[in-house]
Amino acid sequence: MKQTLFEIIENKALTSNVYKMVLKGDTTDITAPGQFVNIKLDGLYLRRPISVCDCEYGKLTLIYKTVGHGTEQMAKMSSGMLDILTGLGNGYDTTKSGNHPLLVGGGVGVPPLYMLAKKLIGEGKKVSVVLGFNTKDEIFCEDDFKAIGADVYVTTVDGSYGIKGFVTNAIDSVDYTYTYSCGPEPMLKALYNVSKTSGQYSFEERMGCGFGACMGCSCKTLYGNKRICKDGPVLVKEEIIWEK
Repeated sequence: MKQTLFEIIENKALTSNVYKMVLKGDTTDITAPGQFVNIKLDGLYLRRPISVCDCEYGKLTLIYKTVGHGTEQMAKMSSGMLDILTGLGNGYDTTKSGNHPLLVGGGVGVPPLYMLAKKLIGEGKKVSVVLGFNTKDEIFCEDDFKAIGADVYVTTVDGSYGIKGFVTNAIDSVDYTYTYSCGPEPMLKALYNVSKTSGQYSFEERMGCGFGACMGCSCKTLYGNKRICKDGPVLVKEEIIWEK
């Protein structure tokens, strides 16, 4: 973990409530796709955890949804500096993927899969990506995944674009050797129940400190309690215990 000042060089809307922020600074502590950063914002006590969408050459890309005071404050920033904790969380392990990994993301669970897809494709893997949204107006990153060579399937709950239904409606037609996912817990649980392979699941959880000190985001696993911010956010399929 490293505390670093980053300069905002871009901040633009992708949809009505989803934004892309690009920053410049020291990214050396970000070592795996699926890690996150924790951002200090003026007037707010707790930092805001945001997953890393991309990271290269000292440039950090974050995609976030405005869901409260912190992210609404971020959406209004066009320049300036941000105090950020980097290198948080365990991230995804690409050594287990086999030759044809499947990446499944829902809503703001999509961004960390982009850096993962880049890494897997760079390792010579054939990558399929399923992106799930409620409506056509909420879709983002589809073209970004296509541009790096991934096979992309988009689902919308209302059928306004792509495959009608949920992400689970798209994966039956895809051959895959392993699954990676990030999104809301109901989506992860549904994928868990239908997936034919092992996989890694990144959990979205409310966090206090973001680095394991407060124990506020602990969850039960087959191997005891784990902190989503420190021991996660990525858990292996076989260790997950779903709360009833």
